[in-house]
Amino acid sequence: MNKTLLAAALAALGLASQPALAELPVAIAGPMSGQYASAGDQIRKGAEMAIADINARGGVLGEKLVLEVGDDACDPKQAVSVANTMVNKEIVFMHGHWCSSSTIPASDVYYEADIPMATVSTNPQVTERGLENIFRIMGRDDQQGMVAGTYLADHFKGKKIAVVDDKSAYGKGLADEIAKAMTARGAEPALRESITAGEKDYSGLVTKLKRDGVEVMAYGGYHTEVALILRQAQQAGLDLTVMGGDTMTNSELVTAAGPAADKVLFTFSPDPRKNASAAPVVEKFRAAKIEPEGYVLYAYAAMQLFEQAATAAGSTDYDALQKAMREGSFDTVIGNLSFDAKGDQKAPGFVVYQWQGGQYDYAR
Repeated sequence: MNKTLLAAALAALGLASQPALAELPVAIAGPMSGQYASAGDQIRKGAEMAIADINARGGVLGEKLVLEVGDDACDPKQAVSVANTMVNKEIVFMHGHWCSSSTIPASDVYYEADIPMATVSTNPQVTERGLENIFRIMGRDDQQGMVAGTYLADHFKGKKIAVVDDKSAYGKGLADEIAKAMTARGAEPALRESITAGEKDYSGLVTKLKRDGVEVMAYGGYHTEVALILRQAQQAGLDLTVMGGDTMTNSELVTAAGPAADKVLFTFSPDPRKNASAAPVVEKFRAAKIEPEGYVLYAYAAMQLFEQAATAAGSTDYDALQKAMREGSFDTVIGNLSFDAKGDQKAPGFVVYQWQGGQYDYAR
């Protein structure tokens, strides 16, 4: 078919007057497989909805966003491999990773490649290394550790409190901050322990907790281990309350721990599902049978951040984009985002939640 006939055929189909948008690759990365895959699923769902909404509005600077998904399984070496793959795919923005132990090494790769990134990883070292490409859209462990430790000291006076971590960058960092805050309030931890994530038997830890009369455990780590520890504590006749961090938002905890999940307190940012400005997006997720808990709305907000920054900069080139992110103020489903010189939120916040009957809400 010659060009004249092809043009006539396209015109007849109504296609010639509707040129396709160019494609602009953006990415997410995190544990899409492995024991923390439910968190990766939350990130994927949030990003996919955001990109669909952005593309429905015409894309970014006339280009259609295309989502690349990287699976690091919360493994640092795999995270670096994912980062290099994303560099080769020429992405212009990354939201990831999830585990701090993955985000820290991967961010070096993005920095060298001039790719800006948003992250929910909370270890202070994510933003303490002077990398100008990182923008943390959640608070830090030294902030949530202060909230958790203060709450424990104030609400469990006279109770023996153990502080336990899973040896990860996230878990140990959070546990250390909780212990520091407790000590500052005159509530010295009765026990300081570490476990190995991914094991199936924590009866040794449970035995120590019971032997020492511990009633409350502050835990730095992920929800999978907490569910197992709670079940094994119940089997041993130990009535244990757990204080965790932001990773306890996952409803998989309830499925795995059963009624014992009602003994879990945790710190997290103020619930964005309650923001009036987020209501239309929350309703859209629920209409799609997706509960926007945990990190769903954070992934949505990360894509809003990119959209608004690129629009303000009039470009997706690195220098213009990261300058716009660092200097701008952005309205998102999780609230207003603006960043300090390190890339941390200027107005972070953590509150204490409690699981009750399969839902989490602010602790009383």
